[in-house]
Amino acid sequence: MNERSVLLRRIRVWLAVFIVGLVLSGLTAFPLVHELHWLEDLLGSTGTGDRFPALMEWIERVRAGLDAADEKYAFVLYGTDWLAFAHLVIAVAFYGPYRDPVRNIWVVEFGMIACAGIIPLALICGPIRGIPVWWSVIDMSFGVFGVIPLYVVRRMIKQLEALTQQATGQEPAAALG
Repeated sequence: MNERSVLLRRIRVWLAVFIVGLVLSGLTAFPLVHELHWLEDLLGSTGTGDRFPALMEWIERVRAGLDAADEKYAFVLYGTDWLAFAHLVIAVAFYGPYRDPVRNIWVVEFGMIACAGIIPLALICGPIRGIPVWWSVIDMSFGVFGVIPLYVVRRMIKQLEALTQQATGQEPAAALG
């Protein structure tokens, strides 16, 4: 295989992992009530809740809130259905760079911007909604860990673009930054 094919394969593997992560994140937003019950049971049965009482207290509080919303105000949970849907739609958008990375690099850059946006969202909305600081840090980690593969993919796409331009005899459009 030539260098261009190897690079394209690596880009597609990274993007596939990212897409799978988005899909799983989206799918897990649908059954939140059941998931919180499972998580509470798991933390209790493994003793993890005893070792991390603040975590257990938070999970119990969130579960109780979701139970109340589900019982009396199920329409509130419709918002998390839209959150799930948004994850799935964004995952579909990444098919563009999977298919043609150079032409659709803007989707990767959009994803990087979205990952960066998680941090101010968590810092602003977390305190407004009464989210513990340590939980906001966990939320922000999704942006940090999400941007890493996208940054790697963007760099590889820039390399692929340079290789393609070399092969066609065109001048490189920009630096690899």
